[in-house]
Amino acid sequence: MAEQSVVPKAPAPASATRPHRVREWGLRLVVLLAAGTVAALFATQWDRWVGDAVRQTTDDAYLRSDITPLSAQVEGYVKQVAVDDFQRVKAGDLLVEIDDSDYRAKVALAEANLLGAEAAIENLKARKATQKTQIAAAEDAVTATQADVERTKLEAQRQRTLLATTFGTQQRVEQADADAQRFAATLLSRQADLDQQTRQLAVLDTQESQLRADAKAKQAALDLARIDLGYTRIVAPLDGMVSERGVRAGQYVHAGTQVISVVPLTNVWVIANYKETQLTHVALGQRAKIRVDTFPGVVIDGWVDSIAPASGSQFSLLPPDNATGNFTKVVQRIPVKLRLKDDNPLAGRLRPGMSVEATILTDTTPPPP
Repeated sequence: MAEQSVVPKAPAPASATRPHRVREWGLRLVVLLAAGTVAALFATQWDRWVGDAVRQTTDDAYLRSDITPLSAQVEGYVKQVAVDDFQRVKAGDLLVEIDDSDYRAKVALAEANLLGAEAAIENLKARKATQKTQIAAAEDAVTATQADVERTKLEAQRQRTLLATTFGTQQRVEQADADAQRFAATLLSRQADLDQQTRQLAVLDTQESQLRADAKAKQAALDLARIDLGYTRIVAPLDGMVSERGVRAGQYVHAGTQVISVVPLTNVWVIANYKETQLTHVALGQRAKIRVDTFPGVVIDGWVDSIAPASGSQFSLLPPDNATGNFTKVVQRIPVKLRLKDDNPLAGRLRPGMSVEATILTDTTPPPP
């Protein structure tokens, strides 16, 4: 079989390839310009596009509630733990009881001290009544002596008048003068006795004030003893569900030892950490849609309750300080509190800490203030 000869193609002339290359470079330049324009728009207008979005959504959101940790306020041995882990309780239900023997004894001692102080006050009242009687008797004695003084003075004047006639004698004048002087001295003595009795009543008044102050202190000590006795019973402050028990019967606890927590499941809200660029048009009262990861497909209605006064980083233990060194801009997140409607389909089933996806509808009008 005869071999076929291959005839090589002649190269295209340079004048034919030059326009093709020009078109190719022009197309590349257009693509580069378009890409640069898009990149510039993204760099300069991205925050505006994000902030102008009607639906602002974040999955950096979690359920929160008023978790109330309960601690012992007095020390002692735990007498009983009246609830189990994660049990529902009502306000006033007994949770933990501390042995109250010592505290009952302290109450009894304080009551006895108060009774003693009150008895001392009653005794002093009786002494004051007696003292007032003595003062009254001293006043009567002074009044009677004053009458005798006036009488003897007049008698002495009559005897001197009679001495100028033949009917009077020197002896009667001297006797009248002596009586007048004796009753005058007696009056001074009776007045001094009245002053002494009056001062003694003032002393008793001062003693009564001291006894009443002592009784008030003992009443305060009794109140404190009763308060400490009441602290031996740790009760639920509100309706909810308790956490895992932190103590057991027979355990010795000190004041401040946390024993259990109570979570009110009826009061649950959402803390959604939005990027700062998402809050351009977010306002209080705007509607929100909440989706809980635990319950897919269920949407809960809510509204914007409040916006944090600072970013989350400002409340951290070591807030960032970008005034020195190299700087890399990081978008901050601002906590937003979302309230849930009371009649939501998951009422009573939501638990603090659950992950949620929160969406704020910025085109909704907040209710009037």
